[in-house]
Amino acid sequence: MHIINIAQAGVITDAPSVSDIGMKVLFFLLSVAGIVAIIFLVLAGVKYFLAVGDEKKMQDAKKSATFAIVGIILAMGSFVLMMAVGQFFK
Repeated sequence: MHIINIAQAGVITDAPSVSDIGMKVLFFLLSVAGIVAIIFLVLAGVKYFLAVGDEKKMQDAKKSATFAIVGIILAMGSFVLMMAVGQFFK
């Protein structure tokens, strides 16, 4: 009985391709990177708010915000690049 169920499971062409699996993994990783960058941007805003006029803390918060924005830009740029490469290989 078990062998018959396996034989009727489908052909190997129904399996996702390696490129599809790779794209899904990259989508997930870029989504995580974007979410983390947005969280760091919010934390930088909180640090700036809590600096209360201390110039060193304000500069540190501005630097954190800059790095978070660069992270968001890199994640979005990587997403666009990945979509372009994915369309090229389809």
